[in-house]
Amino acid sequence: MTVKDIETTVAKKGDQTKAAILSQALDLAGRDGLEGLTIGLLAERMQMSKSGVFAHFGSREDLQVAVVKEYHRRFQESVFEPALKKPRGLPRLQDMLNRWIAQRVHELTTGCIYISGAVEFDDRPGLVRDQLVESVQTWRQAILRAIRLSVEEGHLKKSTKPEAVLFLIYSIVLGLHHDAKFLHIDGSVDMAKRAIKQIIEDNKNGI
Repeated sequence: MTVKDIETTVAKKGDQTKAAILSQALDLAGRDGLEGLTIGLLAERMQMSKSGVFAHFGSREDLQVAVVKEYHRRFQESVFEPALKKPRGLPRLQDMLNRWIAQRVHELTTGCIYISGAVEFDDRPGLVRDQLVESVQTWRQAILRAIRLSVEEGHLKKSTKPEAVLFLIYSIVLGLHHDAKFLHIDGSVDMAKRAIKQIIEDNKNGI
């Protein structure tokens, strides 16, 4: 085995270890929030030394930022990217929203980094907040584009106000998380689905 082969093997092992740490970190952050994520707790779960974890993430803040990025990558992979296979306009928008609701239902037990992170870092400037804002804004812009395309394709009325529709839908999904996870209100998921469906119906082009 050449020196280059050895270096490649070491690099791959390092990448695998880092991915495993991130996976565990996501699980912990979903349960305890980004602020509940500590190098010590993560090292214990990974059966590694703290210095071993630090070797992959230079600081706790770096780890938190990496967790937000990984959460966003997985979110795009499961919610946004599959919807792009749908036809432009309303079919794509509805698929995005359906997948988003399904993700929220799943996260009633695993936790949502976007929502918990917004509560933890809403008034705390820094790299973690910046990454959270960037990730959430990216998703919001994707929904907004889908709404605008629905208008352009003639699926929604020309009088539709895309920003207002985005605000209403986003508020409903946040309300779903609050009512279902915090207040344990039965039927929250169905109510959220009906509310979003009504918003779409109210803006549908009758032609």
